[in-house]
Amino acid sequence: MRITDALQFGKSKIHSDLAKILLADLLGKNPLELYVCLDEEIDEAIYTQYQREVDAIHNGTPIQYAMGHVNFYGREFYVNENVLIPRFETEEVVEKALSKIKEKFLDFHLKVLDIGCGSGVIGLTLKDKMKDLDVTLTDISEKALEVALANQEKLHLDVQIKKGDMLNDLAIEKFDIIISNPPYIREKEPIEEIVKNNEPSIALYAGEDGLLYYEQILRRASLYLKDKFLIVFEIGCEQKEAVTRLAEKYLTNIKIECFKDMQDRDRILVIENADIVG
Repeated sequence: MRITDALQFGKSKIHSDLAKILLADLLGKNPLELYVCLDEEIDEAIYTQYQREVDAIHNGTPIQYAMGHVNFYGREFYVNENVLIPRFETEEVVEKALSKIKEKFLDFHLKVLDIGCGSGVIGLTLKDKMKDLDVTLTDISEKALEVALANQEKLHLDVQIKKGDMLNDLAIEKFDIIISNPPYIREKEPIEEIVKNNEPSIALYAGEDGLLYYEQILRRASLYLKDKFLIVFEIGCEQKEAVTRLAEKYLTNIKIECFKDMQDRDRILVIENADIVG
């Protein structure tokens, strides 16, 4: 079986770009490299796996689930149907968190809590980029925690991974930073069919107004935060005012900033204590 024959099969079922990406991934090549080695023979086992992945995408599976991994912030993370597929916007959340940590704290031996961690991309990336951080990841889904654990082991990062329903059942300890990309889609909000039909609903929906989990976190946040703290949320692009009101309802003497993503949408909400500096 040659590369050109495999590509012909792939293009007969899915978009040519996806067909190239899948095959290049299995062969450890850049998709552009395929055109200079079209007559190269490939292993039968690789072709069989390629057929499975092509058929999966043909039947509506997102390419990230078909491949079993996704690039996030320059590292490869394992994903499956039990976790959300990480988005580019969440990379921007991590980037802002790293920037705010360096801006606010002089000592980086900090305790970080990643709530609703899913595949673990946020907490594990923070740990990967700032080794002094003491990072704990939590999620209510045991299957999601299995994925996070697999990524921890793959990346050889020293973090704690625990089962937890937001802050509702977590043993109280004090953290410098809480970061979360919780579910924030309204129950009746229209979303893409490929997302609705494949990604776990438990990680998507958050009650009638999409605010259920922000409120659960903020209601108990003061019990888990040190005097000097950061909270970093990914939010829906229309939720800035509502989440700001919740923060002001449950926390006192705070500074709140909202940052836009690369598509100029409100996406990152940063909450910090207002009276302690340096």
